[in-house]
Amino acid sequence: MNEYACKKCNRILTKKNCPTCQNVDASRNWKGLVVIFNSEKSEVAKKLKIGSAGMFALRVR
Repeated sequence: MNEYACKKCNRILTKKNCPTCQNVDASRNWKGLVVIFNSEKSEVAKKLKIGSAGMFALRVR
């Protein structure tokens, strides 16, 4: 399965359209993966400025 990463919010996607931020510019060139379960209690989510649960890329080109 091809996975894409949104260039705007870094969310990992299965399609090129991001349902979260409505961005249509997704890339297959991404590195790193972080999974956030509870963004309110997560220190990692606060550092990365992530406000919702999900899978996110650390670097998207």
